[in-house]
Amino acid sequence: MSAFRAFMSKTGLILLALCAQAHAAGPPAGPAYDEALAKSVGADERGMRSYVLVILKTGPNRVPAGRDRDEMFKGHFANIDRLAADGTLVLAGPLDGVDGWRGLFVLAVADIEEARRHVATDPVVIQGEMVAEYHKYYGSAALMLVPQAHRKVDRTR
Repeated sequence: MSAFRAFMSKTGLILLALCAQAHAAGPPAGPAYDEALAKSVGADERGMRSYVLVILKTGPNRVPAGRDRDEMFKGHFANIDRLAADGTLVLAGPLDGVDGWRGLFVLAVADIEEARRHVATDPVVIQGEMVAEYHKYYGSAALMLVPQAHRKVDRTR
């Protein structure tokens, strides 16, 4: 038997033994279910919940560079902060602008009509810089924890 074949044979036996040992130990223990946390984020039995996904697209009225545009975006970010602080907005961010897709919001609201009311308060929508497209979204209830975690990693605040 060549040295390589002997090495491969021994390696195979070692791997087989390790796999058998891992199988005998059972699956790795995951984090324990936290009922209080699940309830606090509105999780169903799968750890999921309903949201509304909002895609912000380029609108019909581009606000020219300058003071008005700066104020509009200052208001946009203030609106994002307000909605996050009250637990409505769980995720937001810019997109690459391809095909006019500029940004997104994930809102923890009951339905699209409620999402429309919140988005209608945003200066970029009010001024027509962006328009919103709405979609029902069913995702992890753990998204509700993103705003709190984000505050802990944002050095600018």
